[in-house]
Amino acid sequence: MAERNRVYGVTELAAEFDLTPQALRYYEEKGLLTPQRAGGRRVFTYRDRARLILILKFRRVGFSLEQIAEYLAHYRSGRPSARQYRDGLRKIRARLDELERLQAEITDVIGELKAMEADAERRLATCTHDDGIGPEGPKPDGPKPEATEQGVRRCCAE
Repeated sequence: MAERNRVYGVTELAAEFDLTPQALRYYEEKGLLTPQRAGGRRVFTYRDRARLILILKFRRVGFSLEQIAEYLAHYRSGRPSARQYRDGLRKIRARLDELERLQAEITDVIGELKAMEADAERRLATCTHDDGIGPEGPKPDGPKPEATEQGVRRCCAE
């Protein structure tokens, strides 16, 4: 764990978390971080580092910077409040609901695509291969399939 009295420069803190210095400046611009100044340069404290860990954790699970700012507005290091936890819990539950809806949609789309794949494989298996096109594609020296409509070639009964 980092020392509580230690300060970090922009480049040092960015490197520790695999960020660019611009990302830290952006978080500062959005009011998420408030580095101190020392001799004209920004320095980040233990508290700033802890806030950055929270910011990155919330970003990783899909929270917007606005949502993170709202949560951090309630955050008091060493003095947790019920309001902070209620706000965090509300945001977590909303994000879980959103992800569960997306998961259900993805499951449905995967099911539809698998059914389409099975249908395409079934149709391909019924194709006659005397048209020069087999399951692996056209044969270089085989006859070309007959064009039935502009841009549409058929190899099997539909």
